[in-house]
Parts: sequence; structure tokens; C-alpha cells
Amino acid sequence: MTTAAPLTTTPVSKAETKKLSAAATAKAKLSSPWASLAAVVLAVIWTIPTFGLLITSFRTTEDIRRTGWWTTFTNPLFTLDNYKAVLDPEQAGANLPDSFLNSLVMTIPSVLIPLCLASLAAYAFAWMNFPGKNFLFIAIFALQIVPLQVTLLPLLQLFVSWDIDGTFWTVWLSHSTFALPLAIYLLHNFIKEVPSSLIEAARIDGAGHVSIFFRVLLPLLTPALAAFGIFQFLWVWNDLLVSLTFAGSPAISPLTVQLSNLTGTRGTAWYLLSAGAFVSIIVPVTVFLLLQRYFVRGLLAGSVKG
Repeated sequence: MTTAAPLTTTPVSKAETKKLSAAATAKAKLSSPWASLAAVVLAVIWTIPTFGLLITSFRTTEDIRRTGWWTTFTNPLFTLDNYKAVLDPEQAGANLPDSFLNSLVMTIPSVLIPLCLASLAAYAFAWMNFPGKNFLFIAIFALQIVPLQVTLLPLLQLFVSWDIDGTFWTVWLSHSTFALPLAIYLLHNFIKEVPSSLIEAARIDGAGHVSIFFRVLLPLLTPALAAFGIFQFLWVWNDLLVSLTFAGSPAISPLTVQLSNLTGTRGTAWYLLSAGAFVSIIVPVTVFLLLQRYFVRGLLAGSVKG
């Protein structure tokens, strides 16, 4: 006759109980009807300027100069002349179609380069032991507080000495350098949350670091990579300061530089900025909508233990 072993449960400590109750309280507060109403109100207030900019982009030049966009509801009069002028280099005084391609050429490598380097570095900091690992990680984390502006002149001097100034390489290297500290930190937190048993099982099967990273961890990194990819894409696409410093040549200038020149030397064509702004946000909005399901998952990666 055999007797089944009694089931045992691991007692929950007071600290864990308090932590769970605090998380439940925060979840209840954030999901309450009042919190939802406040979020909707904030979203509407945040959207009103963009909505006004959209209406302005379809208004005539005379209406833009004389009245505000809200008068459209009483006197609706729309036209596509602003978009035609923006896309016509002779009328706008700026070649936006070519600058659109330049922005794509600048942005895509500036996103892929830091993602590749940061994912490898994050794995090394999370699952490899080497001398000075903690010091290097703290130093990389501390680089996030260094103002970007103080690095522009030294980088420009360095690029001139390398004879690559006035090329796309200056923008790629600059944006990749600025993005690496945050990317390594975010991806490190995500990789560190992967159960150690998964890594140990891969090692028992004979997998090395390269196989573990590409076959085990890389598929799990999709949310974190997508979240940072969105941040980096929006940052590079909307950047003006770095582009003015390293890509001042008209042949490689991106959309942001051309938009700043769209008003003319005397600001006489400022009414074209609304149409030009919406031309420039087509790609960022598309990227965000395609990757939004990974966005919140990637932001919360590594933020909660257990």
C-alpha cells in the first residue's frame, strides 16, 4: 500500500504579500473609470494642435494669413495647393522628395547599427564574466546624462580628420554613438530577465555564446528591439541639430533641414510648413502603427521582477 506524499506550498512572505497588494492597488487605480476619463481628456488636449495643423495644411493661403484654423467649421474651404507647392522644388525652394529619400538613407542604418551592437553588448554584460564588467556597465549607463551638444564639435573635428565629413557616415556614426548607452541599458534589463535555466539548458546541449544569443535569446528580444527601434527611428527622423552639424550639404540634407528652409530667407512662405510637416510624419506614423503591439511590451521589459 502506498501513500501519496502530501502537497506542500511555499509560504508567501510578508514582503511579497505587501508587494502584491501594492501592485493590485496600483492596477485598480489605473484601471478605474476616472483614470480612463483623465487619459481620454489628456489625449484629446494633446491631439488638438495636431488636428489644427492638419486642417491648416488644406486651407488656402489667404485664410491661413487672416484667420485661425477653427474658423473652418463656419467657412469650410479646402485646397491641395499647399501640398502641390511643397512637393514642387521650384515653388517651395526646397527639394522635399530628394530629402525624403535622404532621411530614409540616414534613419535606417542609424537604427540598425545601434540595435546590432547594443544587443551583443547587452548579452555580454548580462551573461558573460570579464574583468571590469560592472565598472564598464556603470560608465555606459552614466553616458546617458552627457549632453549631446558638447560632443558635436569634437565629433566634427574627428570626422574631418578622417575625411568623411559631408557624407552619410557622419550621421550614421553620430546617431549610433548617441543611441548606444540607452540601447544597451534597455536590452540588458530585458536579457537579464530571461530565466537562467534556459541558458543553462542550452549550455548543457553544447551551445556556445554565439548559438545561445542567435538561437535562444534573439527571438525573445523582439519586443525590446522593436520598442527601442521606434524610439531611435523617431529620434533620427525628427532630428535637426545633428543633421545641421554633420549633413549641411544640400545633396544629403534630410527633411528636417529642408523644412527649416521651406519658409524662405524672409519667412514669406511660412504657410507651407503645415503641409510639409504632414509630409514628413507619414513614415514615422506608419512605423509606429506597424510596431505598436511590441511598444508597451518592450518598454516594460525588465521593469518587474518575478
